[in-house]
Amino acid sequence: MKILVALIIATLVWLAFSPVPIEPVAWEPPPAPALEGPYAPNDRLAEVRRVGRGVGAGPEDVAVTANGTVYVGYEDGRIVRFVPGQGAPRLFAQTGGRPLGLEFDGEGRLVVCDGYQGLLRIKSDGTIEVLATEADGLPFGFTNDLDIAADGTIYFTDASWKFGPAMKARDDILEHGGNGRLMKYDPATGRVTVLLDGLQFANGVALAPDGRSVLVAQTGSYNVLRYWLAGDRAGTHEVFFDNLPGIPDGLSSNGRDTYWLALFTVRNPALDALAGSPWLRKLVYRLPQFLQPQPAPHAFVLGLSLDGEVLHNLQHDSPGSFAPVTSVTEAGGRLYLGSLTQDAFGVYKLPAP
Repeated sequence: MKILVALIIATLVWLAFSPVPIEPVAWEPPPAPALEGPYAPNDRLAEVRRVGRGVGAGPEDVAVTANGTVYVGYEDGRIVRFVPGQGAPRLFAQTGGRPLGLEFDGEGRLVVCDGYQGLLRIKSDGTIEVLATEADGLPFGFTNDLDIAADGTIYFTDASWKFGPAMKARDDILEHGGNGRLMKYDPATGRVTVLLDGLQFANGVALAPDGRSVLVAQTGSYNVLRYWLAGDRAGTHEVFFDNLPGIPDGLSSNGRDTYWLALFTVRNPALDALAGSPWLRKLVYRLPQFLQPQPAPHAFVLGLSLDGEVLHNLQHDSPGSFAPVTSVTEAGGRLYLGSLTQDAFGVYKLPAP
């Protein structure tokens, strides 16, 4: 009996006082909006077709060329090319890291945000060039997503300079320390400029069709910011969409009238309840991961107008859903969906306008 009591006491002391790598900051999230009205539940994403099953794990992002060739990055560092009508997919490149955001530049080169390796550019023959690994002397910790302007400027995020992919996004979100950055890379000079810092897990990036602003998703704050690149407000930023019903991840523009936003899952009441209690967040961090707040298997994608109105609400709340959705790209009348954990990427056919 004494041994059992001693073990219980030791466990309680460990849960309360053992060192952890996070220094949680108290904050107050807005009450989660109800899943009704523009967020009413539906099963539209039950129609997602899984492609490339078994090729690799964690097809986090997808890039599609004009002829329908699909490039997919996997957790083992491979980028694989799926060419329509040419049989089995083929290895395009091996980054040696974790390819996340993918985007083609104006010269047909694939630009990659690799969580470990930084900002990369890959030629058509698979040759990899490292473009940048730090900004203002601070190395990238979790290079995440990007978009490319008509002049070749690359806008991209470092989700967290403090916690990289090996630590996982959970650590940065539990800390809420503002470790994320939005940056731009100038291809003419090779210079990286920090546009915004102090972001809460800076994630998806999307340029406005007119190139006058760029959006960035803050996973840890449930919102999307707009940074102005031109006009009277150039150099300033504002909240573009606040208090999302889910945890925002990848973000893209169809280049015309819609921003597509992937929601990793719906909001977690337990996670929100812990926001104001740094000590409790440390305690939760020490728990086995299966006892920590878990994401619901809820596929969720929103289509937003250029003014921030909900145009499309696509969901599928089911253990068998294509979740979590981490990226969404529109091409050829379809949405291509990436996922951090699925063994295939998803394809959803958009209804005819």
